[in-house]
Amino acid sequence: MRVRRGRNNNLDDNTPTSQKRLCMGNFGGKDNLQDYKSGQGSAERCLKLSWCDIPVQSCWLAVVIAAGLLLAGVIGLFHAWCVYSIHENLLWFSQLKEVEREISFRTECGLYYSYYKQMLKAPSIQQGLYELMHDNTTESKRTINILQRMNIYQEVFLSILYRILHIQAYLEPIYFYIYTVFALQTVYVIALFITSWLLSNSWLAGALTGVWYILNRVDTTRVEFTISLRENWSIPFLALQVAAITCYLRPQLKPINQTLVLWLVFVATFCFCLTWQFNQFILLVQALIIFTLDCLDFFTAEQAMNLYLIQVLSLLSVWLMQFCNSMILGSLVLSFIVSALFIRHFQTGLKTGGFVTRIGKLSLHTLLVFTLTFLINYSAKRILQLKSDEHIFKFIKVKLGFGATRDFDASLYLCEEAFGLLPLDTFERLAGTVMLYPYLCTLSALFILFLLVALSNLSSSGSGQMSWETEEKTFRMRPDVAYNLLHTIFFGLLAFSTMRMKYLWTGHMCAFAAFGVCGKEVWTLYLRVLHCNTKTTMRLIRYSVPIVILAFLYYKVRHLQLHFLVPICVFCQAAWVAVLHKQSRTNPNRIRIPLCVIFGRFYHTMHIFSC
Repeated sequence: MRVRRGRNNNLDDNTPTSQKRLCMGNFGGKDNLQDYKSGQGSAERCLKLSWCDIPVQSCWLAVVIAAGLLLAGVIGLFHAWCVYSIHENLLWFSQLKEVEREISFRTECGLYYSYYKQMLKAPSIQQGLYELMHDNTTESKRTINILQRMNIYQEVFLSILYRILHIQAYLEPIYFYIYTVFALQTVYVIALFITSWLLSNSWLAGALTGVWYILNRVDTTRVEFTISLRENWSIPFLALQVAAITCYLRPQLKPINQTLVLWLVFVATFCFCLTWQFNQFILLVQALIIFTLDCLDFFTAEQAMNLYLIQVLSLLSVWLMQFCNSMILGSLVLSFIVSALFIRHFQTGLKTGGFVTRIGKLSLHTLLVFTLTFLINYSAKRILQLKSDEHIFKFIKVKLGFGATRDFDASLYLCEEAFGLLPLDTFERLAGTVMLYPYLCTLSALFILFLLVALSNLSSSGSGQMSWETEEKTFRMRPDVAYNLLHTIFFGLLAFSTMRMKYLWTGHMCAFAAFGVCGKEVWTLYLRVLHCNTKTTMRLIRYSVPIVILAFLYYKVRHLQLHFLVPICVFCQAAWVAVLHKQSRTNPNRIRIPLCVIFGRFYHTMHIFSC
């Protein structure tokens, strides 16, 4: 049997034990033994296939997957319990009056919670929806459709669910609200766990991901004191989408499993878009990643088209849910995807020819796509008379150093510390948990490999095969690894430019660093340089290094005894509570409206953030 020459025969990939392990980490894809070509030695190949197909191995595979998912759930629930305990002990939330709990939702958090409370106070669900669609209290002297203007479907859904479940006697509405947000953090950690597991074929990487995420809580989440922010609802769905895309890009995935995973990608993308108005800018970054990988032959045309179409369908579904919100149709990401698909359809032979020819074709292709993107976007905004997102582009223009701006909203963003550059002390904290060093080693090694594979792909004659399929190539990289590499690079650059966007990066950073520690790709590169790339060394390093890191982290934090769970603060706003009660007495006609509306909606009219 002739084995692919790109791999080192000294690795444990060709032993029966390793074949069993590969089968355990396959998640429904075709057996990894399909990587071997048919030919001489077929008897040995059949023997190995039969060994993986026996019922005992199937049962063991199910046990391993179930154990990994159970561990992911335990770590996710532990993180949710941690953020709940921090929130409780920061405010003594359970000891507060209802009005004090409501005014603990600061700024726009109070605004979003007020719509949830308003839906619950309405006589019926239909009446509550009608009041939201004809709201005259949010903006002075104007009646607006809140469901069209803002992303508050999560509050609407929770209020309906709270009515249907008939749990009013057991759970107060505000607790149902915050418990749901904390439960989404469980989903977030599980999604990161699965992402690193899929990349490394070891759920030890998932465990390391969860531990790093919890220990770097200051830089990975702020949900404990900004519960109602849109990012706390949407980022878990973004992480779930990335995990689903990673699964979809795995080699040798069966067609039926591809269909199921694509549906999961669509559901996660739709939920992400529905819960955050900044979704179009995040999806634009993802579309640029897909475009880059497609041009460099890491994706097939079918894979790129499927991911593009899922983004388009998700945005159009949200457009319908938000009563034909024109801001979605005028988004840059829709214009870009339409341009990319249109130019790709008519520019045939894009991936044929020699190196110089392909560089020329790709340069022309990129120029045409971006030119058509700006033409379509400019035309759409002129036709729709859309100006609601101009301050975002003015903000980006100033951040890139192309002059100043007199726009009020853009200037307000620029003077806020959260929208400044990422502070350097962030890296000191990440280094303190031993996450930064493996992340940088993984990033540097895989980025060099990515460049070599890209050059190799462009130098090929355009056979239609991707880098991981061609046997003769010296360098190869799996498409799921390539996607996650560019994901962490693009969102890392976004976090560097705007500190508030670091929460989109640091969670995935944990998964990517754990993949580097527990996966084969990085260790293979380093061991080849050291000329000690043997199966024993590989197995020893892959399992010993993460265990050593986990032991070190336990030793480092055990003396802290979860100090952040100790009550350190008491919420006291007696003066504000007195003012609010007086306002309620002097305006009895408005007593139906939650008291937190006074804070949240006043904050909205002052144009201070809209996230």
